[in-house]
Amino acid sequence: MTDIQELNERIQRESSFVDLLQMEMGKVIIGQKSMTERLMIGLLSNGHILLEGIPGLAKTLAIKSLSSAIHAKFSRIQFTPDLLPADLVGTMIYNQRKEEFTVRKGPLFSNLILADEINRAPAKVQSALLEAMQERQVTIGDETFALPEPFLVLATQNPIEQEGTYPLPEAQVDRFMLKVVIGYPSQEEERMIIRQNIANTYPTVNAVVKPEAIIKARSVVREVYMDEKIEKYIIDIVFATRFPKEYKLNKLTQLISFGGSPRASINLALAAKAYAFIKRRGYVIPEDVRAICHDVLRHRIGLTYEAEAENITSEEIINEILNAIEVP
Repeated sequence: MTDIQELNERIQRESSFVDLLQMEMGKVIIGQKSMTERLMIGLLSNGHILLEGIPGLAKTLAIKSLSSAIHAKFSRIQFTPDLLPADLVGTMIYNQRKEEFTVRKGPLFSNLILADEINRAPAKVQSALLEAMQERQVTIGDETFALPEPFLVLATQNPIEQEGTYPLPEAQVDRFMLKVVIGYPSQEEERMIIRQNIANTYPTVNAVVKPEAIIKARSVVREVYMDEKIEKYIIDIVFATRFPKEYKLNKLTQLISFGGSPRASINLALAAKAYAFIKRRGYVIPEDVRAICHDVLRHRIGLTYEAEAENITSEEIINEILNAIEVP
């Protein structure tokens, strides 16, 4: 039996850097608290994040600020239609002096990767990136190289202006732990954004955390206690996306073409543990699952033509499921 009190005390100690990170990011990111929390969850649970929002909502700035706050190597890759897999992973270069091929590593060999506008690059480039995300390794020629730890891909995509884009197939989107959708700031937040950007000095983000602290925190996150009732709650939510009829959600059968994979259940459990860790708790409560549920499931539910014709979104389907399933 886990000693919850001892675990709570340990998490209080181990999670102290979360406040430091949020404080540093808060210097340049105004509002968007939910987005910064989701970035932390990805970092703590070793999961990649897909950020979606219209241009100008600080998606790129948030990722750059996070990398600045960590003593980590950061690479930004702007995805374009003429990008090649070698531009990401690297290639073999012939050395005339030595008369042999040597490996030139690409920008993927960093801790934090910003894949800007991922849907602008063709499928073969996306595949190269997603293979690295899944296997945490890259093969160049006949050599395989492990990617550095921590390794986190933060991809952005623009939901409007779909001309000249290559939408990510469902199987590839499923590799992302969270899909975070960013909305507009409030009027008060926008006023602060204007003031900050027209001032003489712009705040700078200082490096306050070492990568080792994050790797250590990841093992602590996995130790966060999860009761069997919470496990069953997670399984019920995911199964309701697959077999809505069994949960008396008959009207959803015509709207869902496919539900969440086992990866959805794993990621929902891990994200709930990371969320509890951020909230300085050694155990998961149902609210943790509900708080993170939309981000884990929104890109894992396939909509039928009927749903699209009726303008029904995956958000509404998730809300229906959460309202129908009994909270432990």
